[in-house]
Amino acid sequence: MSKVFRVGDGKIWHYRFRLAGVRIQRSTREKDKGRAEIVAQRAYDDAVIRANGGHPMPTLCELAEEWIKVRGPVVSASHVRGMEMFVRHHMYDLGAFPISELTTERVELARNEHMKTRSPATANHWLRILALLVNWAVRREILKKLPWKIAMLRVQKRPRTTLPIEMVKDWFEALDEAAGKMSAVGTAVRLMFGLGLRESEASGARWEWIDWERRTYTPGVTKGREATAIPMPGWIAERLGATRSATGLIVARRNGRQLPAGYPRHAIRAANAACGIEGITSHRLRGTFATLLSEEGTPIQTIQAIMRHKDAKTTMAYLEINHDRAAQAQDRISDRIGFNL
Repeated sequence: MSKVFRVGDGKIWHYRFRLAGVRIQRSTREKDKGRAEIVAQRAYDDAVIRANGGHPMPTLCELAEEWIKVRGPVVSASHVRGMEMFVRHHMYDLGAFPISELTTERVELARNEHMKTRSPATANHWLRILALLVNWAVRREILKKLPWKIAMLRVQKRPRTTLPIEMVKDWFEALDEAAGKMSAVGTAVRLMFGLGLRESEASGARWEWIDWERRTYTPGVTKGREATAIPMPGWIAERLGATRSATGLIVARRNGRQLPAGYPRHAIRAANAACGIEGITSHRLRGTFATLLSEEGTPIQTIQAIMRHKDAKTTMAYLEINHDRAAQAQDRISDRIGFNL
């Protein structure tokens, strides 16, 4: 068995045990005795398994590190950042547990801890990340199935902001003013609004992916690795035509490198403040793109293809209700009935 102890007046707990005549002593890196005992017991159990020629069950923290190492190069940058954020801030007490010991009770307690400072909607997102990670272990046959059974919380869906069409020009003028000499930011944000590109897709957009004759743009590197041609509106083609090139990045830093993660955040916030709008983000520009197409009568299957979604339900989640248009439609129906005399 493993014993935990502290050295002198130190706050860090250590563990020590003897196995097959060999003494093993390590730091748990924990200041809490309870968590230190978990780490110590895990170290002892792993040592026994290895001594018998087996492979120990990874902890959640170890699994996450392996996921980032293996999956990081083939998923989107935002996906990796989300997992890194989960590892740094949102594992709570689960990180030290072997994934086979992530019981329903333990996961529920961790979710409760998450909701002390965050909304139920983010708790559902937290559970999705956890499930994605452990399901990856299931697919690799490390586990037979998820060791917990927890339903998503029921949350009230709130209307999300879309950029009002009558404010688009003023908003972009404010954006360009905030971006200053970084005209690449203004162009990238227009690609999000006009083509429905994700933030990372806009920063990685390339000239060779434009078909000028057909006036289409086909993202070459996307989140789901889909290659779908997107019709390019005339105003986008006109803006890009001023700096047209045969190859290379459409938008870039002054040194020619790709724009960094989060590059439009400051300019978008400034444009929101100048126009008195709340909630417009890179992602909501993509939602605005989908919503405007829907309002103009574009079939959901077409929007799904252009948005590069595998499931139409995902596309539907991007669409917001335009209450003004709904009210106008109601008035037209009333006129036809004869109620508005």
